[in-house]
Parts: sequence; structure tokens; C-alpha cells
Amino acid sequence: MEIRQFKPEDEDYVIRLWEICGLTVPWNDPKLDIQMKLEVQPELFLVGAIDTRIVATVMAGYDGHRGWLYSLSVDPEYQRAGLGRNIVEAAIIRLKKLGCRKVNLQVRTSNVEVIGFYERIGFSIDDTVSMGKRL
Repeated sequence: MEIRQFKPEDEDYVIRLWEICGLTVPWNDPKLDIQMKLEVQPELFLVGAIDTRIVATVMAGYDGHRGWLYSLSVDPEYQRAGLGRNIVEAAIIRLKKLGCRKVNLQVRTSNVEVIGFYERIGFSIDDTVSMGKRL
């Protein structure tokens, strides 16, 4: 898998992958999510491609204090082959180069399989409460 920065012509393929992986939700417009990411640290929006097919994505961000991972997806046909680990590691390398010392992410508590994936690649559950406010 080739890991590279997202290009605008990837948009439809990325959105289709997110839909297949269950990452899209009615209250978030994936086109708007992509547009907003391209305005802030677009170099941290990565895709993984096999030949010309987008099979993985991850968005990362760094605010000068913590790094964050979002929108990790791997095409179900390619899951359990190390692609998720590879694209997360590529994002982490980029975050480290920016001075990041800790990476956070959020997973729905019901998504036990994904929690297990992150634990297998070195993440642990923090003793925190995630809170949010829609604006």
C-alpha cells in the first residue's frame, strides 16, 4: 500500500470508503469534513492506495499540545492485513515531526472491535471523560 497525502480527486473514493466502513453520520457532511481538513493541516490527511484504489484513510491533527487521529478507515476487503497499523504509524511519524508527544483518539464504546485494534497497536484507554458541544 502506498501512503500519501489526500488529493482533491480522491474525494468521491474516500467518501465511498467512509460509507462502507460506517464512518458517515447524518449530522456530519463528509464533503464538508474534507473541505475543513484541507483548510487546516492538509498534509495530515492521508490515504492508502493499492494500485489506484483508495483502501485506507486517516486524518490527523496537532494543536501544539496533543495530536489527534480521526476517520481511520480500511476497506473491509483489506482489513486484518496491517494496513490500519501502517497508515496510523505514518500519521504518527508526521505528528512526531511536528513535536507531538501524545496522540489521542475517540472510539464509540460500543465499537469493541476497533478498541481492540487500537490496543493491539499500542494505544490504551485513558481515565478521562470525553465531552463535546455541537456549535
